[in-house]
Formats: sequence, C-alpha cells, structure tokens
Amino acid sequence: MEIVLSADRTLMSNYNNMTFLGFAACAPKFLPKIIYEKIFCPSLKEEKDGQLQTAHCGQRKIQAALIQSGFYEENIAVAAPSQLSRFIGKDTKVLCITTHDPLGKGPASSTFSDLGGREAYTRFYFRKLLGNPSIKKNNVKVIVGGSGAWQIADEKLMNEYGIDCVVIGEGEITAVDLINKVFNSEDLPKIVEGTVVPLEQIPLIQKPTINGIIEICRGCGRGCRFCNPTMMNFRCQPLDYIKKEAMINIKAGKNITLHAEDILRYQAKGFIPDEKAVIKLFKEMKKITGDIGISHFAFSSVVAKPKLIEEITEILELGSKNNPLISGQVGIETGSSNLVDKYMKGKVKPFKPEEWAETVIQGNKILSDNNWIPVETLIMGLPGETSSDVRKTIDLLDELSKYKSLIIPLFFVPIGKLKDKKFFNKNQCLPEHWELLAQSIRHSLKWSYRILKEEPLDEFNGLKKIILNRIIKIMERRMNPYLKLMEQGISPLKNN
Repeated sequence: MEIVLSADRTLMSNYNNMTFLGFAACAPKFLPKIIYEKIFCPSLKEEKDGQLQTAHCGQRKIQAALIQSGFYEENIAVAAPSQLSRFIGKDTKVLCITTHDPLGKGPASSTFSDLGGREAYTRFYFRKLLGNPSIKKNNVKVIVGGSGAWQIADEKLMNEYGIDCVVIGEGEITAVDLINKVFNSEDLPKIVEGTVVPLEQIPLIQKPTINGIIEICRGCGRGCRFCNPTMMNFRCQPLDYIKKEAMINIKAGKNITLHAEDILRYQAKGFIPDEKAVIKLFKEMKKITGDIGISHFAFSSVVAKPKLIEEITEILELGSKNNPLISGQVGIETGSSNLVDKYMKGKVKPFKPEEWAETVIQGNKILSDNNWIPVETLIMGLPGETSSDVRKTIDLLDELSKYKSLIIPLFFVPIGKLKDKKFFNKNQCLPEHWELLAQSIRHSLKWSYRILKEEPLDEFNGLKKIILNRIIKIMERRMNPYLKLMEQGISPLKNN
C-alpha cells in the first residue's frame, strides 16, 4: 500500500461499547494481558484483507480527505498495528499515525501512571507501534497527528521515535498537503500547525467508525484556559450530513455515537441549547437506529434546559429493558468558584462562577432522574489551587454521593493558555488532595459495581460481567488500606 493509516493498540478498540472502560486504556501497565485485551481494550474486527472494519473517526476523516483530493482508495490501508508488516512494503510512501496520548502525558494517563508507579499502556503501545521493523526497513515517512500530537512535538523525541513530521491541530487539509509533499519527494517540515478546516471542507467519512462515532460538532467556544485554543472555533454539521454518516455506520453495526464537546449545544448560537435542533437530531437518529450513544455534554447545558434531557430520554426510551441508560463524559473540574472564575468562566455560562457548585448538583439530579449516567472528571492541581479550593470540591462530591455516576480525578496537564505551567504530580498533593482522591475512588467503585449489578447491559452479560465484577471487588479490597490513609489526608505512597 502507498499510504497506511494506523494508531496504537489503545485506540484500536471499542472498549466493549462501554464509555467508562476507555479510561482503562490510560491505566498503568499492571493488568494481566488477557484481562486488559479482552475486558477493557478488545481488538477491532478486521476484513478478510486485514484492513479494519471500523476505525478511529479521525483516521476515517483523513482517509476521506485523501480520496476526495484524488488519491485512490485501493492505495490507502487503514490497519491495526499488528498488521503493519502486511501492508507496509517497498511501495509504501507514508505511514500516518493518529495518537491521543503517545507519551502518557495526557490527564488520565499521567494521573494513573504517577499514582501507580508504572508506565501507561498508551506510551507502551505507541512505542511498540513505532518499533515495527517494516517501517525502517522500507524507509517509510512517518507523520503523526491527533489530539496527543503536542506531546511528541520535539525534534529530539521525533528522532528517537523515527518520526518525520508532527501535525498539531486539525488534519484534513494539512495532512493531505504533507502527503502530497511525500509523493513529490519534497522535504517535510518537522512540526506543523494544522489548518482549521472550514465546515464545508470537513469530508464525509467513506467507511464506518469505532462505535459508530459521528462528529456532529467540532470545537467548543467556551474558552477554558486549560484547553486547546483550536477548540474556540465552534461549528456544527447540518442534519443531512449527520444522517449520511449514520447510515454508513449502521451498515457495519447497530449503533451510533454522537460526538461533540457538548452534544446539547448542537446548532446553538450561544451557550443556551437550541431545544428544537437537538430534539430533531435525536428524532432523526432514532429513525435510523434505536442504539444511540453520546460522547460529551456540559452541566451548564443540562441545567439551562432540563426539559431537553427529559425529551431526549423519552425519544430514546431510556429506562426500558432494551435501552436502560445513556452515558457520556462531563467536566466538573473543581468545586471552587475562585478557580472557576480564574480558569473556566465560559464553562459555566449561562450561569455565574459562584453558581457552579449548585449547577453541578442540579445537573446530577436531572440526569439521575432521567437514566443518564455521567462520567465526571475533576482537575487536581490547577495553578494556584489551595487547600480551601480542594475542600470545596470535597464538599461538592459529598452532595453528589447519592447520584449514580463515575468520578475520575485527573492531575493538571499544562496545555492551552496554561502550557507554560508545570505538570501536577503526586509529590505536590496536599492532604486535601489525598482525601479527594479517596472520595472519588470510593464513589466510582461503589457505582461501578451497582451499575454492573443492576443494569441489563448487553455488552457485559455472562462471563465478562462476572469477571469485571470480580476485578472491581479485588481492586476495592486491595486499595482499602491505602484509601483509609488517604481519607485521613495521608499519602499512601510515602513508605512505598
């Protein structure tokens, strides 16, 4: 193949169709291989020719952009890392790699690996991918892009990994230009800022994505200081475009997943959801399939339009045997109005920073009443965070303990407007941080067990459900002595 698109093993999975299991891909490398690969991160299915039946949404966009620009589909392979030697040969010009977390520096990986004291799976598998001997043997140019590309944008690291070019930002225009340079035997720049792609130039996927992911919006526009600046450019795809991508995905499976930074702001002109547009979106998707998932939403949108959650619940028939729940990721980040005012004013709009904690509480209540299970993230160690700030987050989580959810505490990672700050790590934890960690872990273990026990989840019936329940119980038992120390504000790692 002339062009090969791939990614590391942690991205080449549907995580058994369970949103929260995607966080396991960022875990430290301590689980037995068979459990990690079968329960948390199973491999994607392949066609007879070895190409993937479904692939990462970003890869499908690049594949579509290449075809749209004149490259022949039969000369482009989208392959699992285990199949690279099959597709990379003397005719191969370029290997394009999508990455979310190549060095394990992302919020989830850096948190879990720092606390666990082991290398993140993401880093291990990225290194393994680029160590494939067929790349060097055939003198293939390597271009790396994706949301984690910033981690590898260093010439010394690039030389170490054998990377020719890194693309920071969007890729549908820039990647095609770079690949044309390769075909024309032109030199590649080392590090490139990707051109922001106008809405009308974002190509329609040609083949199915993992879990039927459809990018219905790109960007965010809320302007949190700890986020990537390119997220400021918020735009939404027209409904006909989304329906076409849904049909392409349904041909390969039963489900679709609507992806946006806040699914509830589809076609919104400001920070208040456009109820009519969102309801029409879900109704049209329901005509195509009854198995609809979502990626992300925002508490401020939930509370701004609580009736919208009720209407989506009714459309999707949540709470029924066939569709018991819906889950998506949502950021709490902090319970401190001071930190909200300093770093994420846009996140709370149309509300005020001092209303944030109550907005999160009300949002959880609305979601709980409607069979939505949020996977909620926290940011620990924002620059200038004090013990008082952390205590406010602890108090907030006390209020959330009765609501079915998962809470994922993450260490601060310096990106966006805060890229000049330092990474937060376990050595900087205040006593209150240890309390917050213990509280979050207790909460998530409790509700993980209950969700698996109480909800009729098709993906986890039978043996997989038994095994995962067992893993959760073992984790809780082994962690209990450490959690007791953490609940007293004591680091469990000082004597290890």
